[in-house]
Formats: sequence, structure tokens, C-alpha cells
Amino acid sequence: MAQLGERKMVEWRGSTMTKMIKGSAGRIPPEPSVDHSAIDDWFRRQMPHLQPLVERLDETIRSAIPGLQFAVKWKRPYYGLQELGWVIELAAYDVSVNVVFLGGADFESPPPLGNSDRTRYVKLTTLEEVQRPELHDWIEEAKRTPGWR
Repeated sequence: MAQLGERKMVEWRGSTMTKMIKGSAGRIPPEPSVDHSAIDDWFRRQMPHLQPLVERLDETIRSAIPGLQFAVKWKRPYYGLQELGWVIELAAYDVSVNVVFLGGADFESPPPLGNSDRTRYVKLTTLEEVQRPELHDWIEEAKRTPGWR
């Protein structure tokens, strides 16, 4: 089996080519912002019907995890702690927002979606879903679980 960073011969449409094996190992974590303003700017660029949802998620995360660092990279906001790395990522789409727990596979009861690496997520479409007890439990676990460094 090929390892990350190795070259592998692959066949595509009848021809053979060399392809670099990629994965999250090649991704560089975001640099923390000096404040929350980058995330505030990100909110304003979301679909109008999703803005209340992402703002409520942000409030919930910020109130549950003291001492957060913030960043926006690849058009996604990240929440992290210096000692644990980036622990939560938000991914907004046309009709939903994914709350991605970057160490979620290590949780006592992991979020239901995702099966690669240590990342697990939950998909939200309403403000009511932000109040679900399991979401709050996952946010609490995120502040104690190493994330992405």
C-alpha cells in the first residue's frame, strides 16, 4: 500500500500516469487570527438564511470553550486551543452547516458522520438543532480532546 507523499502509478482512461498520494498530512493548519474579526467577516459572506445558524453556533462554541483561538482558511472558520490545536471547524453549504470535530473519532460517543482520520461531524439545518444536548456534549468533549496541529 502506498504511503502519503509517495508516488503511485495509476491508470486513468486507458493511460498510466504518476500521482502523488495526498491526505491531511500535507495540509498545513491555519494561523490564528489576532481576534474574531475574520470569522465575523465569514458570517457576512454566508447565505442569508444560514447567517443566524452560524452565528448561534459561534456563540455556543465561544461560551463553552474559554480561551479560544480563531482562524479562517479554505473559506471555513476554525476554533482552537493553543494546547490542543484546532478542535472545531464550520463548513457552510447551501442548505446546511456542518460542525466538524477535528478529534471527534476520539470522543466517548462520536458524532455520526465521517469516517476518515479522526474527524467526525454533524449536519445542522435549523436553529433548534443547535440546542440539541448531544451537540453541546460534543463541544464540551472538543475542549478536552487533541485536534489538528
